[in-house]
Amino acid sequence: MDILNTILNAQNGGAVRQIGQMVGLEKEQTTTALEALLPALAAGFQRNLQGADGVGALTAALAQGNHGRYLETPSTLGDASSIADGNGILSHVFGSKDVSRQVAARASTQTGIDPAILKKLLPIAAALMMGTLSRQTQSAGASQAVATSGTDFLSMLTPLMDANRDGSMLDDVTGMLGRFFRA
Repeated sequence: MDILNTILNAQNGGAVRQIGQMVGLEKEQTTTALEALLPALAAGFQRNLQGADGVGALTAALAQGNHGRYLETPSTLGDASSIADGNGILSHVFGSKDVSRQVAARASTQTGIDPAILKKLLPIAAALMMGTLSRQTQSAGASQAVATSGTDFLSMLTPLMDANRDGSMLDDVTGMLGRFFRA
């Protein structure tokens, strides 16, 4: 199952309902917002995986944190510690608050949802994504294999990054990275 579906189906949709209530969105709007935000997060993770020791750093972060709790107990997503964790993930993935603002603004134009709401949702989405990666690597017993190749992480991120569903994520990632990570 891909990351988006894992998040949308967590606790039979309970995670989506919980975060929707936290930011004042209906379930359908929350789903739409996540569909717009997660590809940009996936592109950020992809970018980091390609950096020096990117796979090792992500593997270590997954091993150290209790990220799976975000999927298992969605009520924790509103905790200050969860928001701080999500903001830490965003800082690592995007590198600056400016990129996070650009992601929220772009998602707003795609969805019609206020960018201020999307900015509030972004750290929650980041925490959920990390929880999904954690769960999928643990259930697959992939920690050792991932530490050497990164292939498993990329296979998890690919469905999110193939925005035009043409079977290739290369054109989509190139476009996303160009928009969000300009020097």
